[in-house]
Amino acid sequence: MGGQSGHVVKSIHCEKLMLQNWLKPLPPSVVDAAEQCAEGCIGQQAVLFQKDFPDLKKVKIALVGLDDTSADAVRKVLYGFSASFSKGAIADLGNIRKADTTQIVSVVYELITGKVLPILIGHHHDWAKAQFLAYQEAKAVVNWTVIDELFRSGSTGAPLLDAGHPMLFHYALIGAQAHLLPEKVQKMMDKNHFELFRLGRTRTALEEAEPILRDADLLSFHLNALKNCEAPGVQNPSVSGFFLEEACQLTRYAGMSDKLTSFGVYGLETGNDPGGITAQATAQLVWYFLDGFFNRKGDYPASVKGLTEYVVDLPEFNHQLTFWKSTLSGRWWLQVPVDIKRKHQRHRLIPCSFQDYQLACRQELPDRFFRAFKRF
Repeated sequence: MGGQSGHVVKSIHCEKLMLQNWLKPLPPSVVDAAEQCAEGCIGQQAVLFQKDFPDLKKVKIALVGLDDTSADAVRKVLYGFSASFSKGAIADLGNIRKADTTQIVSVVYELITGKVLPILIGHHHDWAKAQFLAYQEAKAVVNWTVIDELFRSGSTGAPLLDAGHPMLFHYALIGAQAHLLPEKVQKMMDKNHFELFRLGRTRTALEEAEPILRDADLLSFHLNALKNCEAPGVQNPSVSGFFLEEACQLTRYAGMSDKLTSFGVYGLETGNDPGGITAQATAQLVWYFLDGFFNRKGDYPASVKGLTEYVVDLPEFNHQLTFWKSTLSGRWWLQVPVDIKRKHQRHRLIPCSFQDYQLACRQELPDRFFRAFKRF
């Protein structure tokens, strides 16, 4: 079974100066907001980049703003939320000095290879691609999951996703709306055996999206996936989408994934956000991600220790399927019954649900299993 991250491991302390060159300290107004928070709130528990760049030795998660306005608006709400983690486990590293692809890639790369999970906040949808490209620098073959209402193109009109990228093993889109999906996009997803979880299907059974999020190395959340009543502060808000409570459940699922190493939230336009409603929604998405992260079970199957094996005979297919259930969390995985390349070892176990196991026992196989097998 593959290792957890597949990333190059190195000390974050050696890169402290480099990170300080790319990031700028928090403005006084944000620091004041943190100082005014009650004891036990995030503003009091987090390590803040003020004058001197903080020591990241004990830091597990770093908040990074990709533009000052949207990130600072979210911070001022997030700081007031209760903290379910020990003091110093989160650092707020301020805002990036220059929000271009090169600097974003560099910052994300230094953090993920230093075992610090970055949470990125910015208004520009294109920055999601920079989040992905950081894994190219780390030479990791990854699964990328996106929560959005559509298959998004960048500001130049080119798709954010390069389906043939050598470092992209799998791509999943959660929350897509059928009327916003051109036929060529659906064909592309089918051709590459990518996963498409439409809005209606996801809302009907949120727990069925959990295995997809558990299999992701990075999650990009575009705020257009929310209903306009929940997130008016975006470009082209939609009357349909997720309710905030549903979206928060999804980000909590993502936070609980031992495999996931970065999280980005994109699309906040503070100029279109009366009363700061969308900033509040974004802060809640981040909080529930943090809640999931600090409740991780550590049962990513790097070995079979702590897992119970279940073998299902499939006479009709002349095959057997091996399922594994964690004794820590009760979560399920399916072992890919094919020979795989060494670089894909860490993707050998496919997260699944108890319902998937029950289907297999009834001699039925979900479509996503066939897609997964074909990817190998």
